[in-house]
Amino acid sequence: MEQRTLGKTGRDVSVVGLGTWQLGADWGNVDPEQARAVLAASAEAGVTFFDTADVYGDGRSEQAIGAFLADNPGLDITVATKMGRRLEQQPENYNLANFREWVDRSRRNLRTDSLDLVQLHCPPTAVYSNAEVYDALDTLVSEGAIKNYGVSVERTDEALEAIRHEGTASVQIILNAFRLKPLDEVLPAAKAAGVGIIARVPLASGLLSGKYTKDTSFADDDHRNFNRSGDSFDVGETFSGVDYALGLKAVAEFEQLVPEGASTAQAAIAWIVAQEGVTSVIPGARNVEQARSNAAAAGVALGEEFDDGVRWIYDHYFREAIHPRW
Repeated sequence: MEQRTLGKTGRDVSVVGLGTWQLGADWGNVDPEQARAVLAASAEAGVTFFDTADVYGDGRSEQAIGAFLADNPGLDITVATKMGRRLEQQPENYNLANFREWVDRSRRNLRTDSLDLVQLHCPPTAVYSNAEVYDALDTLVSEGAIKNYGVSVERTDEALEAIRHEGTASVQIILNAFRLKPLDEVLPAAKAAGVGIIARVPLASGLLSGKYTKDTSFADDDHRNFNRSGDSFDVGETFSGVDYALGLKAVAEFEQLVPEGASTAQAAIAWIVAQEGVTSVIPGARNVEQARSNAAAAGVALGEEFDDGVRWIYDHYFREAIHPRW
């Protein structure tokens, strides 16, 4: 699989990575053995980048990755984790003492002395412009607890602020066929600054898999059920913030663009990979088949007509509601 340099980390990672929110919680029950099988299938398919967070399953996702890598020491996998959502979302909680506590916990979970990449996990907007926050992160780098740091953001203005700071190695942002705003300014700014771009929610919480209908139901503990109105966290994380019924109509249009031999999900992932400035796309996978299919999307070729179609769908269905908000 093609490898791209992840910004200022200097590490090469696969253009299709693996998001592991699903291996922790908020997507229904997770079988530990199935989680391990997903990690193994992804690595076998050429994935060299795993993305996790300390709150995914209260550490279960990190622990699963740590155990898998301990049992497979020959694998060259870059692991990015996130921190900052273990306390109430107040700017003052983003300080060196808390960072040390969170990082130490992630190091234990991941069974490593130094974390490859730690990202602030969608903190309050004020955090991104606080110089003391970056000083604290620089301290952790100098002490060897972390090798690099980046941010995960909800909004493009947050991404642009983080890119301004010299130590920011990467930005993780929602980017998919239903969320095009990062293409306007964030990707060009990141490229100019040498900052990596990690594209998350590439399938709009599964909408762009083409497998859902108006009658699809989700488990009570699945965020696609309990967070549709943003009751638990930013609604943009669930179906990319688009109305579910409207999203189904847009998916029907999107499916008409998919080239023969590719699945709807593969085409959605491949389109993001093709965007200039993207380093890695991190779809999640609940089973081995999904993991293999997602990885194979790296080899799907799309024409200019596909890109034109994606932009028409966005303008027709989503721009008015999505572009001003995120």
